[in-house]
Amino acid sequence: MEHPFTWYNLLPQSFQHAIGDHTVFALVAAILLLLFAFAARAALAKAPDPTVPAGELGARNIAELLLQLVVNQSDQIIGKQGRKYVPFFATFFMFILLSNLLGLLPGFAPPTGNLNTTIGLALCSFIGYNIIGVREQGGAYFKHFIGPMTGLPASTIIGKLGFLPLLLISATFFFILEAFSHGFRPVSLSLRLFGNMMGDHEVITAFIKLTKVVVPVAFYAMGTLVAVIQAFVFTLLSMIYVALAISHGHDEEHDHEAPHQSRH
Repeated sequence: MEHPFTWYNLLPQSFQHAIGDHTVFALVAAILLLLFAFAARAALAKAPDPTVPAGELGARNIAELLLQLVVNQSDQIIGKQGRKYVPFFATFFMFILLSNLLGLLPGFAPPTGNLNTTIGLALCSFIGYNIIGVREQGGAYFKHFIGPMTGLPASTIIGKLGFLPLLLISATFFFILEAFSHGFRPVSLSLRLFGNMMGDHEVITAFIKLTKVVVPVAFYAMGTLVAVIQAFVFTLLSMIYVALAISHGHDEEHDHEAPHQSRH
C-alpha cells in the first residue's frame, strides 16, 4: 500500500531510520502546544484584570475555554477535590486534541494514528492514576486489590484457622480480577485512540485521492469531530480511573468527618 506524502519524507534517510514519523509529528505537536501555552500565559499576564475575559479571540480565550471544559468534567466525576489534578487531565486533552487535528493538515500525519504513541499515552495515564491513588491513600490503596475480605472475623484461634482458606481464596480471586481489570485499561485506552485516528486518517486520504473538492470537505468536518471526541473520551476515562483510585480514601475521610459534623 502506497503511503501518502508527508513532510517527514523530506528529512534525510539517516534521520528517518533513527526516528519514526510518529515521533517527529508528536514533537511538532508538543512544540506547538508549548508555544500556544506561552502565548496564552503572556496574554493573561498583560491583562489589566485576569478575572475579566478578553474581548478579542486569541490564545488566552481558547486556553480558558478548553481548561474550563476539563474543570467542569473533573468536578462532575471527581468533585472539587479533583481540581489539583486538572493539569494532568488538561495535558492529555490538549496534546491528544492537537495531535489528532494535526492529521487534518496537508503533509502531516496524526501521531495518535500510531500505536506506539497511544501506548505511551495510555501508560502515562495508567502510571499516573496509580501514583495518585498511592499519594491519596498510602498503603491502603492496595487493599482494593484483594477485595473486601481483609481480615479474619472469628475471635478464637481455631475460628481464625477455619476462615483462613476462605480468606486466601477470596484474596487470590480478587487480586486476579483486579490485575486483569487494571491491566486491560491501558490496552483499551491505546487501542481505542489508535484505531479511531488511524481509520479516520485513512478514510480522509482515500477520499482525497478520489476527488479533490466537495466530498473531502464533509470528511474533514467528520475528522474534526472525531478528533475532539477521541481526545475527550481518553481524558474522561483517565478522570474515571483517578476517581476510582481515590474514592476509598475520600469515603474514609467522610466517615471520620461525619461524627465531628454531627456534634456541631
